Amino acid sequence: MGTANILTIAGSDSGGGAGIQADLKTIMALGCYGMSAITALTAQNGLGVTGIFPASAEFTSLQLSTIFAGFPVHAAKTGMLFNAEIIHAVARSMQDKTFPLVVDPVSVSQSGSRLLQEDAVDALIRELLPLADVLTPNVPEAQMLTGMTVTDLASQAEAGQKILAMGPKAVLVKGGHMAHTETVTDVLCLPGREPLFLSQKAVKTTNNHGTGCTLSAAIAAGLGKGESLEDAIAHAQRFLNLALRESYAPGRGCGPVNHAAGLVRQGCQS
Repeated sequence: MGTANILTIAGSDSGGGAGIQADLKTIMALGCYGMSAITALTAQNGLGVTGIFPASAEFTSLQLSTIFAGFPVHAAKTGMLFNAEIIHAVARSMQDKTFPLVVDPVSVSQSGSRLLQEDAVDALIRELLPLADVLTPNVPEAQMLTGMTVTDLASQAEAGQKILAMGPKAVLVKGGHMAHTETVTDVLCLPGREPLFLSQKAVKTTNNHGTGCTLSAAIAAGLGKGESLEDAIAHAQRFLNLALRESYAPGRGCGPVNHAAGLVRQGCQS
């Protein structure tokens, strides 16, 4: 196989730090070719989201069918899906998929804006979770899906096991929202195995916009290149950790991670 084609199905971030923009930057930085189906336009910057304009379910389906007609897809990921109609459209399009699917159950933005309507949660659980090769909830999303409170590694793992019973092949409960000092721990839950605790050194920065999008896109890129799930997650964690260490603020408010941190950049001096 040559270059892996990775599909992202997510919302557009006009500020460039998360969503489709973060996904495509990640996919390219990891040596893959990125394609996108945009589920919603958002008006946002580092200070917050000021508006959301969702695509229709019909146009979401058209984007996906057109991509599938023109490209082999080696892996895909979903991000912001916003409403039940878009979830229905995506799930229908994925019924006969022949590639791994990473589902990031995006529900709330970094600034606190709701990116998944409340009445869409049931559709997400019923229709999309069973299609996921790996689900990547953060702690608030894990709490949303399970109804339980997550306060430590034990409850983080318990939430992952509960979500695993909802149908995904694997669940990675991210630990970025947990109280931590030296390390951040993601918990990987797989059927028939004890939870795996995957730790990285904590990075102290307020420029962390797009972390979840970046991690899930990096996992999809790894899977699309033929890596095992555990290798894809380990490589994605390292990619995100470096991007956080070199994160910056190009404008006001919360800045993005630096997706180009691992690349040799030439001619980019301002």
